Amino acid sequence: AAQTLMLFLKNATLIDWRTFKTTRGHLEVTQGPSGQARFAARPARGARSFDCAGRIVPKSFVIAHHHLYSALALGMPPARRMPRSFIDMLRLVWWNLDRRLDLDMIRACALAGAFEAAKCGTTFIVDHHSSPRAARGSLEVIASALDEVGLGHLLCLELSDRDGPAARDKGLRESERYLSRRPGLVGLHASFTVSDKLLRRAVELARGRDAGLHVHVAEGPEDQSLCIKRHGRRVLERFAAAGVLDFPKTLLAHGLHLNAAERRLFRQSPAWLVQNPESNRNNSVGELDDRGLGDRILLGTDGMHGDMLSSARAAYFAGRAEGAMTPLDSYRRLRRAHDYLESNGFPGDGSNNLVVLDYRPPTPITPENWVGHAAYSLGAEHVESVISQGRLIVENRRMTTIDENAVTALARRQARRLWDKL
Repeated sequence: AAQTLMLFLKNATLIDWRTFKTTRGHLEVTQGPSGQARFAARPARGARSFDCAGRIVPKSFVIAHHHLYSALALGMPPARRMPRSFIDMLRLVWWNLDRRLDLDMIRACALAGAFEAAKCGTTFIVDHHSSPRAARGSLEVIASALDEVGLGHLLCLELSDRDGPAARDKGLRESERYLSRRPGLVGLHASFTVSDKLLRRAVELARGRDAGLHVHVAEGPEDQSLCIKRHGRRVLERFAAAGVLDFPKTLLAHGLHLNAAERRLFRQSPAWLVQNPESNRNNSVGELDDRGLGDRILLGTDGMHGDMLSSARAAYFAGRAEGAMTPLDSYRRLRRAHDYLESNGFPGDGSNNLVVLDYRPPTPITPENWVGHAAYSLGAEHVESVISQGRLIVENRRMTTIDENAVTALARRQARRLWDKL
């Protein structure tokens, strides 16, 4: 669809994502990674007008840890036997899948996952990709697909020794090639699949490219026990000694099985932690205990889906089970990704990323109770239209940038190819 350089949102009820203050008026939204949204009395010449009819317009959402490569896993054939542990789950399911991906499947995954996320109000995805037998060009394929859908992104390729030195070195070359062209991160699989040599090279690459690392940490208890057995220290102690925690761009995913010393290491570092509550339950690895971790905690979906409101609600109820989480806590955790992106200078998540909600609750909405609405009632079903970097990419619940039917047909064809290989 043709796009204008400016969008004029009439009769919008803007909710400030920091203060929850509501302001009714007209919004002038400019395009691009550095575009902005500001109140204006009348549209500029050539602007496209879009009437919000008083609907609520908050900032859109960020998935701080995703695995788009799992988009074709929905309904796939079961593993040859029931996994008995977390490592069993990796070996029988996810490593079996990611080794069979090729570039055509990867593109289908990225397109399908991106448009699902967009229709849930997401405009930026931090993705952790894995395709050890199709590494070369994989990140550019994903980036191009997300560009086509209209989403901002921060990508990495999972590096690991689990498939041997040739696959490891191909992954390193792909990571370096991608980081020479676009902003990104250096991805690592969990500690128990990463040798000291690879860990050192990954940290050197991140330092040389002014990046950070994106790594799974203590997702299952085996990550800790194997690290102690092989290296004589716990996971975050090993990573801290290697320099992983030195970078303010570093993202640690999960962090479920950290002891007090590791929590202090994290708290004293500039790194960030991403909670993935629904995936943790699905893998039966536990819940995040956030005591002593501070407030640099983001939310992700870990490849389960693209719905950040669902992830935030899961985090809220998980926290309620411990007795401490409030609606304000969960909402701030949902929004913490904006702070991560802004403080590290990553483009694409400015004020011109917005969601128009068709949300008409039976009770008033105020700055004092907005987080309660988000915790108990607001859902992806209320997302009517989405503005990403100033472009209207979802209008009245339909994508404007891609043909949804064509993408779905493509994904189903590629899913069949993938499933035949499993």
